[in-house]
Amino acid sequence: MSRRAPAAAPYGPPPHRSTLNLAAVSLLILTLAARVANGHEHAEDEVEEGEIISAEPIDTILWLHIGAMILAFGLIFPAGMVLGMVRSKWHVPMQVLGTIFAIGGWFLGHRHKGRQFAPNIHAAFASSLMLMLTLQICLGIYLKLHLEKGIHGVIRKYVAICHGVVGKVMPVVSWVQMLFGGITALGFCREDHLGQCLAHFIMGSAFIAYGIVLTILLLAGQLWLKRTGRSQEFFDSIVIAAWGCVNTFTEHRWGQPWGGNDLQHTAMGIVWWCAGLVGIWLSRKRDGSPKRNIIPAFVIILTGYAMSAHQQHLKLSTMVHSIFGYTLMAAGLTRIIEISFVLRDRAATSKDGYDPNSFQYLTPFLLYASGFLFMGATEEQMLLVSNAGVTHVSYILILYSFAFLLFLFVLMLIHLCAANPRDKAPTRHERTGRPLTRPVSAPRERSQEAAARVRDAEEFELEGLMSEDELLATPESPPAKQTQLVS
Repeated sequence: MSRRAPAAAPYGPPPHRSTLNLAAVSLLILTLAARVANGHEHAEDEVEEGEIISAEPIDTILWLHIGAMILAFGLIFPAGMVLGMVRSKWHVPMQVLGTIFAIGGWFLGHRHKGRQFAPNIHAAFASSLMLMLTLQICLGIYLKLHLEKGIHGVIRKYVAICHGVVGKVMPVVSWVQMLFGGITALGFCREDHLGQCLAHFIMGSAFIAYGIVLTILLLAGQLWLKRTGRSQEFFDSIVIAAWGCVNTFTEHRWGQPWGGNDLQHTAMGIVWWCAGLVGIWLSRKRDGSPKRNIIPAFVIILTGYAMSAHQQHLKLSTMVHSIFGYTLMAAGLTRIIEISFVLRDRAATSKDGYDPNSFQYLTPFLLYASGFLFMGATEEQMLLVSNAGVTHVSYILILYSFAFLLFLFVLMLIHLCAANPRDKAPTRHERTGRPLTRPVSAPRERSQEAAARVRDAEEFELEGLMSEDELLATPESPPAKQTQLVS
């Protein structure tokens, strides 16, 4: 009887014990923090009736809370997400570090003195964000255990998918919560100002998100676009058309008198979905292959023109809105120049798309700047800046500085992803976790090794068929083999 082959190890590479201990301790502390926070109430009685915030300034503990949360959710967790996408060994330590800062910030946010706040969206949304963080930690611990036997082999892939989705959604949710925090700290966006705040922060965030997407596609997304068989303007036009449909029916309360800028906002929505349909149609050639077009860029120019012409109550607000419109128009103009003259309707400057022209960085950055300018141009912010005696030039330069910092951070994350490709040769067995005496080569290395073996085999076979003079006359023959045959 033939001997049965040994069964494969049911578990993957054993996780490092210290890593699991750190993750478990983080989860325990997070749970205790949630219980402590639920039992704590802000000193809402210190807020006068009819007011949103108290008159005291922000104290040191609250500033530490703000700094810890920005560091955790704004810097560490996004970097850890990228490290997780490339399967880096630093993914877990980075996320554990972010969790420590998040837990510390959570405690500080419920132990501060100084300025107090009425019930607000930032405090209400914090529980959802921390619940998402707790879920992400639990999913990460389960995946780190490498349970693959029995039912675990079935549910593990779904847990991995859920872990990846939650990790990629986390930066977006964190961005929203940080905006809520800034609004709450200043007591903005209440009562009559709510609608205007929503418009500015949603639209401004959309411009920044569009700039981030363009940056990713510019530096790491050209091969993906090629696989889809669609041009970039096809997806841009779909989003523009969908957004225009939403604006058409939400910028005015139908059945109510038209007032303010309702007609202008509604007309802008109509232009968006009309132009979006044209952009979708022009994104393909007659044979069905992808085709570049400038319709999305032209829509950006029209939007910038409309925004710059908004009537404002303050001179400072008028200047900020004007610069915002000019910046947005410049983004559309540079996009047209890029497609028509730099790329000449091609998808990229090179086949792999990894060597963009320097001019191509300008459009994404101008979208970042447009987003910050628009988010910083609400009525309450303009009144605060005007009362503080800050000129529009200084304020605009500060907002541009924020745009540069975010642009730099996105470029660093993309470089971090590109510098750590997922197809590196593994050093351990996929299932047992044992070190490999000879690491498995990456696909390109394996193909090169196979070609070398085929070439050596052909030379070996030809040695027996060729004469000594022919071997000496062949330039491709290795010198060592020629010397051996001559001797």
